Amino acid sequence: MNQIQFLTSLDVPALQPYRTLRRQQEHLDQGIFVAEGEKVVRRLLASGLPIVSMLMTPEWHAKIFPAPVSVPSGFTIYLGEKPLLQSIVGFRMHQGIMAVARVPVPPNLEETSLPTPHLVVALDGLAHVENVGVVVRNCAAFGVHAILVGENSCSPYLRRAVRNSMGAVFALPIIHVPSLRQSLLHLHERYSTRLIAADAHTQHSLYSADLQGSICIILGNEDTGISADVLSLKPERITIPMQNNTDSLNVASASAVFLSEAARQRVHSR
Repeated sequence: MNQIQFLTSLDVPALQPYRTLRRQQEHLDQGIFVAEGEKVVRRLLASGLPIVSMLMTPEWHAKIFPAPVSVPSGFTIYLGEKPLLQSIVGFRMHQGIMAVARVPVPPNLEETSLPTPHLVVALDGLAHVENVGVVVRNCAAFGVHAILVGENSCSPYLRRAVRNSMGAVFALPIIHVPSLRQSLLHLHERYSTRLIAADAHTQHSLYSADLQGSICIILGNEDTGISADVLSLKPERITIPMQNNTDSLNVASASAVFLSEAARQRVHSR
């Protein structure tokens, strides 16, 4: 059974993560993350990840846990009225329903079994948390088998990334790697994975590229693109053709275009 505690104040030590929603890195350093909103919380519950606590209005509690539905146990559910929860930053985002859970131990690339063929995405220096969340959501939507998070990229378990992924982060292997270059080299040598660089500075069009077989699509930093360290592996550099003097797309939008084309080709190749 879960303990239910009714609140008249947020001045409870265990509620510290909810009171410090803007301190995303601090939460990550503690090995926890915050899930906000109905869809994300429901997907968290379905994921089986260890939950520390939940905070919601009584109305949400009745919707999320209608008797006699059994629910995961071992954590405290804090209930507070809407005016109280509105004092927490971003009420419109969290809708009066949140949860704190533990960041799962990341899988090891060398011990991860990938299907043949496979589709992997690598994040090389993505700096904007919201972009990382949207990329993760796109990866789930288009059938990516794993995401490699390079040493200089934001974690998909930062609060705003979890929110922007709409909980898709719970459905994919998220592999944090100490050296993205070495991990990409490992993929190529172990699986013969082809490395595909999403690069605005090439003439090789996405729509004439072969995205079948085992591939890893590499997405670079929002400002500087893919690092020289990764480019030294000589990946296939592919661009999305632009019109109307547009230089490039936002990395999250570009990921959707690349993955949609990859999914189209792979469906037709079956």
